[in-house]
Amino acid sequence: MDSYERVHEYLSKLGLTRMESIIDSYLEASHDRAVMDILDHLLSEELKHKVSKKTENMLNWSGFPFRKTLDDFDFSFQPSIDRSVIDELMTMRYLHNTENVVFLGPPGVGKTHLSVALGMRAIMSDIPVYYTSAMKLIQTLKRDYDLKRLEYRIKTYSRFRLMIVDEIGYLPLTRKESNLFFQFVSSRYEKRSTIYTSNKSFSEWGEILGDQVIAATVLDRILHHCVVVNIRGESYRLKDRRKSSLPTMKKE
Repeated sequence: MDSYERVHEYLSKLGLTRMESIIDSYLEASHDRAVMDILDHLLSEELKHKVSKKTENMLNWSGFPFRKTLDDFDFSFQPSIDRSVIDELMTMRYLHNTENVVFLGPPGVGKTHLSVALGMRAIMSDIPVYYTSAMKLIQTLKRDYDLKRLEYRIKTYSRFRLMIVDEIGYLPLTRKESNLFFQFVSSRYEKRSTIYTSNKSFSEWGEILGDQVIAATVLDRILHHCVVVNIRGESYRLKDRRKSSLPTMKKE
């Protein structure tokens, strides 16, 4: 085996797949460059490839219902939102301060979109994120509680520096479910950041959780270190539906 074959074999065994795929063509075009410049470029390409692959894997594992960034959000349609607050959240300072974020508002105003945009921003900075709906979270906690694996599940969730719990309030919870939700919230209190979205005001959380005392205790932990964004506006989905239902003008 000559040196050419050995180099490719080494690159393959080391998992430097990007370098292996470009080294031949790059060396042919860089015969007059210094060795260190060549190494610098090849290693840079390998690093970018690995970072891109890791980011894609994190996005796949995040559970996002879609991939949307802040650039995709129409702030002109939701003037009640203070753009400066969202821009501040995008700096991710809230994550470093272990703060929560709560988006409140009626259905369709962009709560999930903004949550996912913040999650995408975190993943791009190599921060693990997990998205779940509130009902799926409760179902998972109930299942693992019945299987005596609740502690394991809570520890699994704690690995994510950021979690998104979407759609709190669409269905009321039983007392058992409320207690499980309280354990989840308590496990992340001042340790990990969580983004919550809800179509109900905080005064209505007692109805959601079926107990005013549990609701007060849950909100105390969520809101102690928290940024609250109230969105008062029309639904994007209704806007699009209205557009599609408008009568078209006949050409004469």
